[in-house]
Amino acid sequence: MLQRNTLGERCFDVGGNCDGALGQICAATPAEAERSVITLGTPAPGLARWSLVFHNWNAILGLLFGYGLTLLLVRWVILTRRRQPASTVAWILAIALLPYVGGLLFLFFGINRVERRKKRRREARKSMHGRMPALHTITLEDPPLSEFPQQIHRMVRLAARLDDTVVTGDNQIEVFNDTNIILRRIEEAILAAKHSIHLEYYIWQPDKTGLRLRDLLIQKAREGVKVRFLYDGLGSIFLTRTFMKPLRESGAQTAVFIPGRSLRERWSFNLRSHRKIVVVDGKVGLTGGMNIGEEYLGRNRRLGYWRDTHLLMRGSSVSQLQQVFTEDWFYATGEEIQGPHEFPPPVVAGSTAAQVMSGGPDGDLREFHSLMFGAINDAQREVLLTTSYFVPTDALLAALCTAAARGVRVQLIVPMKSDHRFVVLAGRSYYDQLLEAGVEIHEYKRGIMHSKTLVIDACWSLVGSPNFDPRSLLLNFEVGVIMYDLEIARVLREHFETDLGYCRTIHRHEFERRPLRSVFAENVCRLFSPVL
Repeated sequence: MLQRNTLGERCFDVGGNCDGALGQICAATPAEAERSVITLGTPAPGLARWSLVFHNWNAILGLLFGYGLTLLLVRWVILTRRRQPASTVAWILAIALLPYVGGLLFLFFGINRVERRKKRRREARKSMHGRMPALHTITLEDPPLSEFPQQIHRMVRLAARLDDTVVTGDNQIEVFNDTNIILRRIEEAILAAKHSIHLEYYIWQPDKTGLRLRDLLIQKAREGVKVRFLYDGLGSIFLTRTFMKPLRESGAQTAVFIPGRSLRERWSFNLRSHRKIVVVDGKVGLTGGMNIGEEYLGRNRRLGYWRDTHLLMRGSSVSQLQQVFTEDWFYATGEEIQGPHEFPPPVVAGSTAAQVMSGGPDGDLREFHSLMFGAINDAQREVLLTTSYFVPTDALLAALCTAAARGVRVQLIVPMKSDHRFVVLAGRSYYDQLLEAGVEIHEYKRGIMHSKTLVIDACWSLVGSPNFDPRSLLLNFEVGVIMYDLEIARVLREHFETDLGYCRTIHRHEFERRPLRSVFAENVCRLFSPVL
């Protein structure tokens, strides 16, 4: 029959046989067992269990290692993330409350290894600067810029200061909001190529659409056209060697955009190239929000209809887009792209004034974050924002609320459903403050809203790859086109009005009555919004 010692531990039986769990401590009799425990230095019966645990060296070493790792990682977070206090606090909580798991998440998602990228970007810009042809640039005194109000002049100067980009006035730019038409324009441009095809994509799926475009590239490469294909290593993770082999065997060059060349840098999930670029013969350029895959054509039953915005450009803006690609290619491969076919002299294709702007975490000013902040703050009458991921930073949230409070009509179109549900929930946690300030919020319900556009006062517009969230504006490499054109602003406004017909408007009194479980889910997702 088993008995218990004075500490309540089952450690011996009447015959003096040890129960095993406290094998070397329990004695043949209750008195001996009690004396043995006291000998270990346990001051009180309630602490005896801890005394036994601390004799387990594995547990001690594990505890020490865990605490040491936590302290090191917290110190690392504080030293490296001083720009974003909210993100810093979120990562510290994750590391402290989720031992080991939080640390691993930080190592994969939280470290921004940009120093080498900064150096290589400077090298790329210096190398590519001499390749650029003479662009048809215009100044604030030239039409049509001279006809715009002073606020537009301020935005021209801001963009030039942020990314060292100039305004060109000889562009023809077409805006497309149908992904199937966008794909046809890409295919037409590729088929018409005579000298070079440059592509850079975040996501390229190896499905029916991806295969068809790949085969077109193979065809053009066999015809002697120089094909260069740059893709993001994480976004296009499903591009296998089997998929890429025929493309490489045809003579096309391929490269992976990675944060850095060392193993230590490659494992970071941050610093992704979110850009979508096609440049053909240095004369035709396409950019915007659409990736390559069946789902982007609305052929995924789960996601449904896919709404996106893309641009087709001719003129000097194509040379600027080409420069963005060549800098990224130089960074990924070390190859300097040069020659008259890649940078031909621009021809006058139209009269649209535009600036191509690139941005990423290697810049000190966070280009697109600063640009959007300045544009919203400078708006006088109207702000129309469409985005696929809406998780505003504190600064952009304040800009939207302040603009609405001073009488600017601020309208947002954001997704009702998304391929990343938690981002939608995090975005909704900001609705209360926005609605109180007078911002109009519309959730797109037809399918997936993936468009990224911003229109200010019906004359200034931005179309490109950056979303209205911290990952796009602070961590990813993005590209966009700023346009100073009344007609393009009108077209984008018409697209916005059409999209409103497929939206549900969020009313403050109804939103405040949502279930508590929804509020809880939104607020939990918001806690992690700085690191989403």
